[in-house]
Amino acid sequence: MSRFTTIIPTPSDFKRILLILLGAIIFSLNLNSFVYAAEIFPGGFSGISLLVQRSAEKFFDVKIPYTVLYLSLNAAPVVISFLFIGKKFTLFSLLMIALSSVLTDALPQIQLTNDPLLCSVFGGILNGIAVTCCLRADATSGGTDFIAIYFSEKRGVDMWNYIFGMNVCVLIVAGFIFGWDKALYSIIFQFSSTQVLNRLYRHYQKITMLIVTEKPDELYKIIKQVTNHDATRFVGTGCFRNSQKTLLYTVVSSDELGMLSKALKSCDAEAFINVLQTKEIFGRFFTKTKD
Repeated sequence: MSRFTTIIPTPSDFKRILLILLGAIIFSLNLNSFVYAAEIFPGGFSGISLLVQRSAEKFFDVKIPYTVLYLSLNAAPVVISFLFIGKKFTLFSLLMIALSSVLTDALPQIQLTNDPLLCSVFGGILNGIAVTCCLRADATSGGTDFIAIYFSEKRGVDMWNYIFGMNVCVLIVAGFIFGWDKALYSIIFQFSSTQVLNRLYRHYQKITMLIVTEKPDELYKIIKQVTNHDATRFVGTGCFRNSQKTLLYTVVSSDELGMLSKALKSCDAEAFINVLQTKEIFGRFFTKTKD
Protein backbone atom coordinates (compact mmCIF):
# COMPACT_ATOMS: atom_id res chain seq x y z
CA MET A 1 0.00 0.00 0.00
CA SER A 2 2.83 2.40 0.85
CA ARG A 3 4.45 1.88 -2.56
CA PHE A 4 1.17 2.71 -4.28
CA THR A 5 0.54 5.87 -2.30
CA THR A 6 3.97 7.28 -3.11
CA ILE A 7 3.08 7.55 -6.81
CA ILE A 8 -0.31 9.20 -6.29
CA PRO A 9 -0.05 12.90 -7.22
CA THR A 10 -0.62 15.25 -4.31
CA PRO A 11 -2.15 18.77 -4.47
CA SER A 12 1.41 20.07 -4.19
CA ASP A 13 2.35 18.04 -7.27
CA PHE A 14 -0.48 19.60 -9.30
CA LYS A 15 0.70 23.05 -8.24
CA ARG A 16 4.21 22.16 -9.37
CA ILE A 17 2.89 20.94 -12.73
CA LEU A 18 0.97 24.20 -13.27
CA LEU A 19 4.07 26.25 -12.45
CA ILE A 20 6.16 24.16 -14.85
CA LEU A 21 3.53 24.53 -17.59
CA LEU A 22 3.49 28.30 -17.09
CA GLY A 23 7.28 28.45 -17.10
CA ALA A 24 7.52 26.33 -20.26
CA ILE A 25 5.02 28.54 -22.11
CA ILE A 26 6.83 31.75 -21.11
CA PHE A 27 10.20 30.19 -21.94
CA SER A 28 9.16 29.05 -25.44
CA LEU A 29 7.28 32.26 -26.27
CA ASN A 30 10.35 34.22 -25.26
CA LEU A 31 12.59 32.16 -27.55
CA ASN A 32 10.16 32.55 -30.45
CA SER A 33 9.85 36.30 -30.01
CA PHE A 34 12.68 38.28 -28.43
CA VAL A 35 15.50 35.71 -28.67
CA TYR A 36 14.95 34.75 -32.32
CA ALA A 37 14.18 38.34 -33.38
CA ALA A 38 17.48 39.69 -32.03
CA GLU A 39 19.41 36.46 -32.75
CA ILE A 40 20.83 36.46 -29.24
CA PHE A 41 22.03 33.47 -27.24
CA PRO A 42 20.73 32.57 -23.77
CA GLY A 43 22.99 30.84 -21.29
CA GLY A 44 23.34 27.11 -20.72
CA PHE A 45 22.26 24.32 -23.03
CA SER A 46 19.57 26.53 -24.53
CA GLY A 47 22.25 28.85 -25.87
CA ILE A 48 24.34 25.90 -27.13
CA SER A 49 21.27 24.47 -28.89
CA LEU A 50 20.58 27.75 -30.65
CA LEU A 51 24.26 28.12 -31.58
CA VAL A 52 24.35 24.66 -33.17
CA GLN A 53 20.97 25.18 -34.84
CA ARG A 54 21.94 28.53 -36.40
CA SER A 55 25.42 27.29 -37.39
CA ALA A 56 23.98 24.23 -39.15
CA GLU A 57 21.50 26.41 -41.01
CA LYS A 58 24.13 29.00 -41.97
CA PHE A 59 26.94 26.69 -43.12
CA PHE A 60 25.14 23.52 -44.22
CA ASP A 61 21.64 24.80 -44.95
CA VAL A 62 20.28 22.18 -42.54
CA LYS A 63 17.40 22.98 -40.22
CA ILE A 64 17.73 20.98 -36.99
CA PRO A 65 14.70 21.11 -34.67
CA TYR A 66 15.38 22.79 -31.35
CA THR A 67 13.70 19.85 -29.58
CA VAL A 68 16.22 17.35 -30.94
CA LEU A 69 19.22 19.41 -29.89
CA TYR A 70 17.96 20.40 -26.44
CA LEU A 71 16.78 16.92 -25.49
CA SER A 72 20.02 15.35 -26.72
CA LEU A 73 22.18 17.71 -24.69
CA ASN A 74 20.10 17.07 -21.57
CA ALA A 75 20.17 13.26 -21.82
CA ALA A 76 23.29 12.68 -19.72
CA PRO A 77 22.52 15.34 -17.05
CA VAL A 78 19.01 13.89 -16.62
CA VAL A 79 20.44 10.44 -15.90
CA ILE A 80 22.94 11.87 -13.39
CA SER A 81 20.19 13.86 -11.68
CA PHE A 82 17.87 10.83 -11.49
CA LEU A 83 20.57 8.67 -9.91
CA PHE A 84 22.21 11.14 -7.54
CA ILE A 85 20.01 14.22 -6.91
CA GLY A 86 16.34 13.18 -6.69
CA LYS A 87 13.93 11.11 -8.74
CA LYS A 88 10.84 13.30 -8.39
CA PHE A 89 12.91 16.43 -8.87
CA THR A 90 14.33 14.97 -12.08
CA LEU A 91 10.92 13.91 -13.43
CA PHE A 92 9.49 17.40 -12.93
CA SER A 93 12.61 18.89 -14.52
CA LEU A 94 12.27 16.50 -17.45
CA LEU A 95 8.67 17.67 -17.86
CA MET A 96 9.92 21.26 -18.08
CA ILE A 97 12.60 20.31 -20.61
CA ALA A 98 10.19 18.36 -22.81
CA LEU A 99 7.41 20.96 -22.71
CA SER A 100 9.68 23.93 -23.40
CA SER A 101 11.42 22.07 -26.26
CA VAL A 102 8.23 20.93 -27.99
CA LEU A 103 6.48 24.28 -27.53
CA THR A 104 9.49 26.13 -28.96
CA ASP A 105 9.17 24.16 -32.21
CA ALA A 106 5.36 24.11 -32.21
CA LEU A 107 4.56 27.76 -31.48
CA PRO A 108 4.96 30.34 -34.28
CA GLN A 109 7.70 32.94 -34.21
CA ILE A 110 6.35 36.35 -33.24
CA GLN A 111 8.36 39.44 -34.06
CA LEU A 112 7.32 42.11 -31.57
CA THR A 113 10.27 44.41 -32.22
CA ASN A 114 13.50 44.53 -34.22
CA ASP A 115 15.37 46.55 -31.63
CA PRO A 116 18.10 44.23 -30.25
CA LEU A 117 18.42 46.21 -27.00
CA LEU A 118 14.70 45.92 -26.26
CA CYS A 119 14.82 42.22 -27.14
CA SER A 120 17.80 41.69 -24.83
CA VAL A 121 16.25 43.48 -21.85
CA PHE A 122 12.68 42.19 -22.10
CA GLY A 123 13.81 38.77 -23.26
CA GLY A 124 16.02 38.52 -20.18
CA ILE A 125 13.13 39.58 -17.95
CA LEU A 126 10.84 36.90 -19.39
CA ASN A 127 13.59 34.30 -19.13
CA GLY A 128 14.06 35.15 -15.45
CA ILE A 129 10.32 34.80 -14.84
CA ALA A 130 10.22 31.43 -16.63
CA VAL A 131 13.17 30.06 -14.65
CA THR A 132 11.64 31.37 -11.40
CA CYS A 133 8.39 29.47 -12.10
CA CYS A 134 10.45 26.34 -12.62
CA LEU A 135 12.50 26.79 -9.43
CA ARG A 136 9.37 27.48 -7.36
CA ALA A 137 8.09 24.14 -8.61
CA ASP A 138 11.26 22.61 -7.12
CA ALA A 139 12.53 21.66 -10.55
CA THR A 140 15.05 23.01 -13.03
CA SER A 141 14.93 24.13 -16.63
CA GLY A 142 17.62 21.57 -17.37
CA GLY A 143 21.08 21.70 -18.84
CA THR A 144 23.84 23.21 -16.77
CA ASP A 145 21.53 23.58 -13.73
CA PHE A 146 21.65 19.80 -13.26
CA ILE A 147 25.45 19.86 -13.28
CA ALA A 148 25.68 22.82 -10.90
CA ILE A 149 23.20 21.35 -8.40
CA TYR A 150 24.88 17.93 -8.45
CA PHE A 151 28.39 19.23 -7.73
CA SER A 152 27.18 21.89 -5.28
CA GLU A 153 24.98 19.62 -3.13
CA LYS A 154 26.62 16.22 -3.53
CA ARG A 155 30.29 17.05 -3.96
CA GLY A 156 30.56 20.38 -2.14
CA VAL A 157 32.08 22.02 -5.22
CA ASP A 158 30.90 25.44 -6.37
CA MET A 159 30.27 24.98 -10.09
CA TRP A 160 28.60 28.30 -10.89
CA ASN A 161 31.87 29.97 -11.92
CA TYR A 162 32.57 27.06 -14.27
CA ILE A 163 29.06 27.39 -15.73
CA PHE A 164 29.68 31.09 -16.24
CA GLY A 165 32.96 30.25 -17.98
CA MET A 166 31.14 27.85 -20.31
CA ASN A 167 28.58 30.54 -21.16
CA VAL A 168 31.42 32.94 -21.95
CA CYS A 169 32.92 30.36 -24.32
CA VAL A 170 29.57 29.97 -26.09
CA LEU A 171 29.31 33.74 -26.53
CA ILE A 172 32.88 33.96 -27.86
CA VAL A 173 32.13 31.30 -30.49
CA ALA A 174 28.85 33.04 -31.33
CA GLY A 175 30.72 36.34 -31.65
CA PHE A 176 33.20 34.89 -34.15
CA ILE A 177 30.47 33.28 -36.25
CA PHE A 178 27.55 35.68 -36.08
CA GLY A 179 29.12 39.00 -35.04
CA TRP A 180 30.18 40.50 -31.74
CA ASP A 181 27.05 42.63 -31.45
CA LYS A 182 25.01 39.42 -30.98
CA ALA A 183 27.37 38.24 -28.25
CA LEU A 184 27.30 41.58 -26.42
CA TYR A 185 23.51 41.80 -26.54
CA SER A 186 23.43 38.25 -25.19
CA ILE A 187 25.35 39.45 -22.13
CA ILE A 188 22.64 42.08 -21.53
CA PHE A 189 20.03 39.33 -21.88
CA GLN A 190 21.75 37.13 -19.30
CA PHE A 191 22.30 40.06 -16.92
CA SER A 192 18.60 41.03 -17.06
CA SER A 193 17.59 37.43 -16.47
CA THR A 194 19.89 37.11 -13.46
CA GLN A 195 18.59 40.31 -11.86
CA VAL A 196 14.96 39.18 -12.17
CA LEU A 197 15.84 35.75 -10.82
CA ASN A 198 17.59 37.24 -7.79
CA ARG A 199 14.54 39.39 -7.06
CA LEU A 200 11.89 36.70 -7.45
CA TYR A 201 13.68 33.62 -6.10
CA ARG A 202 15.67 33.98 -2.88
CA HIS A 203 16.06 30.38 -1.76
CA TYR A 204 19.83 30.41 -2.22
CA GLN A 205 20.28 33.78 -0.52
CA LYS A 206 21.24 33.58 3.16
CA ILE A 207 20.15 35.84 6.02
CA THR A 208 21.81 36.21 9.44
CA MET A 209 19.42 36.85 12.35
CA LEU A 210 20.52 38.25 15.72
CA ILE A 211 17.67 37.88 18.21
CA VAL A 212 17.77 39.45 21.67
CA THR A 213 15.12 37.84 23.86
CA GLU A 214 14.15 36.77 27.36
CA LYS A 215 12.52 33.62 25.96
CA PRO A 216 15.46 31.82 24.30
CA ASP A 217 14.12 28.27 24.70
CA GLU A 218 10.76 29.07 23.14
CA LEU A 219 12.29 31.00 20.23
CA TYR A 220 14.89 28.33 19.55
CA LYS A 221 12.11 25.73 19.25
CA ILE A 222 10.37 27.96 16.69
CA ILE A 223 13.57 28.37 14.67
CA LYS A 224 14.06 24.62 14.65
CA GLN A 225 10.44 23.84 13.74
CA VAL A 226 10.06 26.46 11.01
CA THR A 227 13.45 26.18 9.30
CA ASN A 228 15.19 23.09 10.73
CA HIS A 229 18.23 25.32 11.27
CA ASP A 230 20.21 25.45 14.49
CA ALA A 231 21.13 28.51 16.56
CA THR A 232 23.90 29.63 18.91
CA ARG A 233 23.10 31.16 22.31
CA PHE A 234 25.01 34.04 23.92
CA VAL A 235 24.15 35.33 27.40
CA GLY A 236 24.65 39.00 28.23
CA THR A 237 23.30 41.99 30.13
CA GLY A 238 20.89 44.59 28.77
CA CYS A 239 22.48 47.93 29.63
CA PHE A 240 19.25 49.97 29.79
CA ARG A 241 17.53 47.85 32.46
CA ASN A 242 20.63 46.01 33.70
CA SER A 243 18.79 42.74 33.14
CA GLN A 244 20.00 39.44 31.74
CA LYS A 245 19.38 38.96 28.03
CA THR A 246 20.02 36.11 25.62
CA LEU A 247 21.21 36.56 22.06
CA LEU A 248 20.28 33.83 19.56
CA TYR A 249 22.41 33.74 16.42
CA THR A 250 21.17 31.83 13.39
CA VAL A 251 21.44 31.82 9.59
CA VAL A 252 18.43 30.97 7.42
CA SER A 253 17.42 31.11 3.76
CA SER A 254 15.99 34.43 2.65
CA ASP A 255 12.66 32.90 1.64
CA GLU A 256 12.22 31.62 5.22
CA LEU A 257 12.65 35.06 6.80
CA GLY A 258 9.06 36.29 6.60
CA MET A 259 7.44 33.19 8.10
CA LEU A 260 10.10 32.85 10.79
CA SER A 261 9.99 36.51 11.86
CA LYS A 262 6.21 36.40 12.17
CA ALA A 263 6.37 33.25 14.31
CA LEU A 264 9.10 34.71 16.55
CA LYS A 265 7.22 37.97 17.16
CA SER A 266 4.00 36.11 17.93
CA CYS A 267 5.85 34.25 20.68
CA ASP A 268 7.85 37.17 22.03
CA ALA A 269 6.57 40.61 21.01
CA GLU A 270 9.44 42.23 22.93
CA ALA A 271 12.16 40.39 21.03
CA PHE A 272 14.71 42.59 19.24
CA ILE A 273 15.60 41.10 15.85
CA ASN A 274 18.45 42.34 13.67
CA VAL A 275 18.54 40.97 10.12
CA LEU A 276 21.81 41.03 8.15
CA GLN A 277 22.56 40.06 4.57
CA THR A 278 24.96 37.10 4.51
CA LYS A 279 27.48 37.08 1.68
CA GLU A 280 29.06 33.67 2.14
CA ILE A 281 28.97 30.72 4.53
CA PHE A 282 31.73 28.25 5.39
CA GLY A 283 30.66 25.20 7.35
CA ARG A 284 27.56 23.10 7.77
CA PHE A 285 24.26 24.59 6.66
CA PHE A 286 21.05 22.60 6.39
CA THR A 287 19.76 22.34 2.83
CA LYS A 288 16.58 20.48 2.02
CA THR A 289 17.35 17.52 -0.23
CA LYS A 290 15.62 17.15 -3.58
CA ASP A 291 12.74 14.69 -3.66
